[in-house]
Amino acid sequence: MKRLFSILAILAIMAVGNTTLTAANTSEVFTEAAVNFVQDDASASAEGSEESVGFHQELKNRFIEGGPGFMGIVLLCLILGLAIAFERIIYLNLATTNSKKLAQSVEDAMKSGGVEAAKDVCRNTSGPVASIYYQGLDRMHEGVEASEKAVVAYGGVQMGQLEKNVSWVSLFIALAPMLGFMGTVIGMIQAFDKIEAAGDMQPSLVAGGIKVALLTTVFGLVVAIILQIFYNYIIAKIDSIVNDMEDASITLIDILVAHKNK
Repeated sequence: MKRLFSILAILAIMAVGNTTLTAANTSEVFTEAAVNFVQDDASASAEGSEESVGFHQELKNRFIEGGPGFMGIVLLCLILGLAIAFERIIYLNLATTNSKKLAQSVEDAMKSGGVEAAKDVCRNTSGPVASIYYQGLDRMHEGVEASEKAVVAYGGVQMGQLEKNVSWVSLFIALAPMLGFMGTVIGMIQAFDKIEAAGDMQPSLVAGGIKVALLTTVFGLVVAIILQIFYNYIIAKIDSIVNDMEDASITLIDILVAHKNK
């Protein structure tokens, strides 16, 4: 009986020992897997961060390789061109007026309160169309012909306000690629100077100058393309407003003639 108890005790100890070893091994496996997962995740995050930083660093390096002198001037053209373009876009959007609604309001005001009531409507409305209407109404006491001349003259003034500073954007569009081409010529001259100084035609001597030439040209063309898009939008917006002004001017003259004949 004592021998039976002894055998059972030995078997129990062995079972507990195996279970402990298995649990320990399992814990080690899970711990190692967790560490590997964390390391992989950290390495993936580091790679993504390196890619994100790498793009800006690459752009910076290319900018420096192209030559800070010419590249800085091209960048200045981009900054000034975008500043003027954004200012014009905001101004033109604010200058846009619902001319049909304004004409109807002016006509109703003239029927109910006369010319002064119509002028009040124009004062409370922003935009070049309302300003043209006000100038035409202000000369109404001199006759329809005087009002028509005032509308035409002030329409030219408002058109000049719409086109203000737009020529600078076109200047930067032309200037940016020119500066890039100038950098190209200078880069080629530097390459030939190195070849002449070395007295040998080595690819490494030519590669540096050609790279500078290509970088300045690329940056100049990119700046011109960006500014050209904004320039075309501004011109299209100005044409739309000018057409609206001309149509509104004809409508105003018709209103004034109808009011005078009453």
